[in-house]
Amino acid sequence: MAQGNFDLGDMERRMRAAIEALKRELSGLRTGRASPNLLDPVMVNVYGQKMPLNQVGSVSVPEPRMIAVHVWDKAAVPAVDKAIREANLGLNPIIDGNIIRLPIPPLTQERRQELVKLAHKYAEQSRVAIRNVRREGMDLLKKLEKDGKMSQDEHRANSTKVQDLTDKLIKEVDQILANKEAEINKI
Repeated sequence: MAQGNFDLGDMERRMRAAIEALKRELSGLRTGRASPNLLDPVMVNVYGQKMPLNQVGSVSVPEPRMIAVHVWDKAAVPAVDKAIREANLGLNPIIDGNIIRLPIPPLTQERRQELVKLAHKYAEQSRVAIRNVRREGMDLLKKLEKDGKMSQDEHRANSTKVQDLTDKLIKEVDQILANKEAEINKI
């Protein structure tokens, strides 16, 4: 946020970025169905650097409870296998030439509880990020009023707008979390 002027649109954009990050994190949580997004957090150590899995192979879902990774370079297959195992996704890779198959086991009640706990952690990180943007905005408003660049009434009106925006987006985070929790417990 640029010092010296208050931009509610910029604040909303930054808060929404936290919500988009939450959606990405939650899409990686396994709910018992195969999803290519499940492997998004996997980083593979190949060619002397860490790369996202989708840059060393293509990910597909040939059937509802199976993910297939077609590794482009045969030499990278062991590195991909290792990266998937180390990602703690609860998947057991089966190597078949250049293809790594990942059967999706049904969720146990214990695993569901772990996933719900993880979803809550991601949601809280998102809420904290939104509140941090709110705090920066409120600090800027105080500074602008103190420096005489904004009247007390403008400060009060803008503070209310910032708080309303924060409340609205926190509710959105809570709704996203509730939907994910229902999805985890449904399957």
